Amino acid sequence: MNTQRLGCFKAYDIRGKIPDDFNEEMAYILGRAYVAEVKPGGAIAVGRDIRDSSVSLSKAMIRGINDAGIDTVDIGLSGTEMVYFASSLEGMGGGAMITASHNPKGYNGIKLVKKNARPISGDTGLLDMEYRVRTGDVPPKASHAGTNKELDVMSDYVKRILSFINPDILKPLIILANPGNGCAGPVIDVMESMLPFKIKRLNFDPDGTFPNGIPNPLLIENRSMTSNAVIASGADMGVAWDGDFDRCFLFDEKGQYIEGYYLVGFLAKRILGRMPGEKIVIDPRLTWNSFDIVKKAGGETVVSKSGHSFIKEKMRSTNAVYGGEMSAHHYFRDFSFSDSGMIPWLLVAEELSITGHKLSELVEKRIKMYPCSGEINRTVDDPDKVLTKVKEHFTGEASAVTELDGISMEFGTTWRFNLRKSNTEPLVRLNVEAYRDIELMKDRTRYILELMSGNDENN
Repeated sequence: MNTQRLGCFKAYDIRGKIPDDFNEEMAYILGRAYVAEVKPGGAIAVGRDIRDSSVSLSKAMIRGINDAGIDTVDIGLSGTEMVYFASSLEGMGGGAMITASHNPKGYNGIKLVKKNARPISGDTGLLDMEYRVRTGDVPPKASHAGTNKELDVMSDYVKRILSFINPDILKPLIILANPGNGCAGPVIDVMESMLPFKIKRLNFDPDGTFPNGIPNPLLIENRSMTSNAVIASGADMGVAWDGDFDRCFLFDEKGQYIEGYYLVGFLAKRILGRMPGEKIVIDPRLTWNSFDIVKKAGGETVVSKSGHSFIKEKMRSTNAVYGGEMSAHHYFRDFSFSDSGMIPWLLVAEELSITGHKLSELVEKRIKMYPCSGEINRTVDDPDKVLTKVKEHFTGEASAVTELDGISMEFGTTWRFNLRKSNTEPLVRLNVEAYRDIELMKDRTRYILELMSGNDENN
């Protein structure tokens, strides 16, 4: 028996190279393993992204679920949040999204949820499914196979998303939309007829060959195309998405990329303006701006370990109205506590319409008040050793130390940082922020990076 865990099973989903790391046979067995572990009380919604292998993987997953005796609802080409939406409909028992999100061509995988979009991670059944897939330990085929039917959820999904705003107060803004040839384009096409916006399209057609590069706007080198298009089109705002559009990335009217961190504070303030006193969940990587905004808006900040399963669990346990990660994941209680790449930019566009301000004007004060490094990734041989070294170096100087997720260290009210390990790679991820001192932030960022590499002669 193979005792080595399958590498395609990550902390929160399944993802790997096709067909070596993940393939149709594994997807079929996973369908049966999913039913054995989850024991769903209703049909399973199955969606897929635009990758070349997604159709065959989707069919294999559906066949596995059906052979285990459970019905499936095939929602076809979709975004991950559309599977979340479908899994929350009456009579549904869960969902599976065939996607590798922002991974390179040649990769694919599956994100799994239970009823009402409750995430399945390594702590909540994913590792048990991995064991079943690896060993073939699945129950026999059911005596009565489940059935599969196709269902178009686009119209109902769009209505749900638009319920978060008031379309009647929107102004005819110019929106530069860049789906990166991923799945967001068809949704924008449907929304356009219901909104007064003038949509300027870039890399719009779904295309699994990714002719314009992998849709991952979090990478600095992938931002210039959107930035330049915003300027050229005279847009009021630019929006770019990753492949399965569970994240959106904003650019102001000057084409400047807005770190997801500042959007967390922006959305928290806006939501608390309507629902004061509610709880807001954030991750520990960058926090000061969010703490300040939420306190002034009359809310309560709750810090959770990074990662969608942890954020969603914390939101459910505290009944938080909104959760935000600096990595551009934004979660909403009224959307089954799930993340959406559509709701955030619509809320921003609504604010632009109400205030008449430019997007740069709405965020520049906060950026100057709490300048941040953005997330910096470094490949290291021994992540644990690096974290220990950095922690020991600053222990005598730090005014506060927490280890909720990696190490977070504060130095009075002047600056702070978070250093954490990747869940899946030999990487450490660094985030630094300061209070009203961009040069201090830059200096401390450089110093920590030098310390990590072993060059720490000068402080």
